[in-house]
Amino acid sequence: MDISARADYAVRALLVLAEDAGDGAAHPADELARRAGVPGKFLEAILGELRRAGYVTSRRGSGGGYRLARDPEEITLGEVLRTLDGPLAEVRGQRPHETHYDGAAEHLATVWVAARAALREVLDETTLAAVLRGELPAHVRERAAAPGAWQSR
Repeated sequence: MDISARADYAVRALLVLAEDAGDGAAHPADELARRAGVPGKFLEAILGELRRAGYVTSRRGSGGGYRLARDPEEITLGEVLRTLDGPLAEVRGQRPHETHYDGAAEHLATVWVAARAALREVLDETTLAAVLRGELPAHVRERAAAPGAWQSR
């Protein structure tokens, strides 16, 4: 799995908006970029995509900016990644369940489907609110705590 810079920046900006969701204020793109630690020009384009997808609303003019359009408890990381980058897992441009192999690789499609299921289990069950609070689902914490989880391979 490759998480693009676009998806990473989008989630980081959404987390800033989630942090301030209760204040009702709109936040300018340059403020969001600064607080999220992401490039401003790049974030402006991403915010447009997030607005079209219904994650944020925007208001122009003095006091304008962006705010979350939905409750951070309802927005999962998986749906944001899919919005920006497409399916969580693909094999040569196909969905894992669409692959088919013969011979020695006959059971490989099952592995690809299982890998996608693991991604879904983590990303579709983790909300912006959970990340913000640091109260990740138990299975996510367990995977992150597994021996070798933080090591490069």
